[in-house]
Amino acid sequence: MEVLEAVLEARRLLECVTPLKTDCGRACGGACCQPDEDGQGGMLLFPGEEPLYADLPEGFSIREDDAVLPGAKLLTCDGFCARENRPLSCRLFPLLPTKTGAKMDRRAWAVCPLMESGKRGLNPAFVEAVKEAGQVLYACPEHAAFLDAIHAYNEQLKKFEL
Repeated sequence: MEVLEAVLEARRLLECVTPLKTDCGRACGGACCQPDEDGQGGMLLFPGEEPLYADLPEGFSIREDDAVLPGAKLLTCDGFCARENRPLSCRLFPLLPTKTGAKMDRRAWAVCPLMESGKRGLNPAFVEAVKEAGQVLYACPEHAAFLDAIHAYNEQLKKFEL
């Protein structure tokens, strides 16, 4: 599967399903995608996704961010946007697809109040959609490498857990 085709299919799978049956962004004020006072925050764009933002909607910005992956692109917005404009990372949050399912993304601890309840506190349809999106993404070598790098970064975050 092509890079763009895979990202579009994964986005489609997550288009109408969310972590909660209500707007979870209301629980945190959209903290997962808007920059904090230091300009940090946002969502990583998946390989092939940046061209979808060639004409950035108002309130969006893209910058390079090497914190997780060299040359990665980070998209930020003002915290509230139409679902169809949201990048794949936003649609997956706070989960991260694995080769066989999905798990909580440790990067979410800093901003997501849903982390405390784990997957059992999330909409089961959302968890299943993330799993299906992961199957699509892992079928594409570029996305598999991207996700594997994020998982490696998540493993590094373990050393900061108490």
